[in-house]
Amino acid sequence: MPCDHNQLELHGYLDGELDAIGAANYEKHLATCADCKRMLAAAESLRNSLQQAALYERAPNSLRTSLFGTSQKSPALKQTSLISTFSWQWLAAAAAFLLAAVLGWRQWQNSQTLPPAQLVASTLVDAHLRSLQPGHLTDVESTDQHTVKPWFDGRLDFAPPVRDFASGGFPLLGGRLDVVQGRTVAALVYGRRKHIVNVFVQKVPQTGSWTGSGSTQGYSWLAWQANGFSFFAVSDTAASDLDQLKLLFLGQ
Repeated sequence: MPCDHNQLELHGYLDGELDAIGAANYEKHLATCADCKRMLAAAESLRNSLQQAALYERAPNSLRTSLFGTSQKSPALKQTSLISTFSWQWLAAAAAFLLAAVLGWRQWQNSQTLPPAQLVASTLVDAHLRSLQPGHLTDVESTDQHTVKPWFDGRLDFAPPVRDFASGGFPLLGGRLDVVQGRTVAALVYGRRKHIVNVFVQKVPQTGSWTGSGSTQGYSWLAWQANGFSFFAVSDTAASDLDQLKLLFLGQ
């Protein structure tokens, strides 16, 4: 059976373009997928070969002379230039460190001040936004719940309730794995007119369960629990649409 992970994800991991969650997810996948390991090794080998190949030519001295002239800097001028270069490098490093410290402080401060429900909502809305990038929406793309549900077998320690609600205006589009607050969860993808709805599903945890509703960054979200599962739906569609989807999941 061919691997469900696409080439975009492999090359994104190789080039360091995945976010921390995406990279951790892919490394977990590599531990069990011989095909992706082999393709990753081949891509790394090709990249190393290109880096080691002498595919460039040094510019001739005549070009350097025509650009900079033949005059030589005095020792004092060379020393001044060296000090200036070092100063700018130090200032650039200090600025980068300061920026990282400020961003880190803001993230920590948010984690201390935002209510737990809002923190979860912010995390899941970010996961929804990442999924909208090309090639990230689904790991298994199908409108058939009998195709999507078995795909999760062996990838999660629970069987998520996968249902197609096309008759209710929410056709199933597929599913994928995601990581939320250190837990691997199922993400069920539905359509709603021209909108995408992500429904994140996990077993009801002992602490920190998903409940409530609201909006974050212009996206509506709705969280509920039923039959031993926590559900979190997020989309840019109307909040009433998410209420309707919840009723469909509850069989009402």
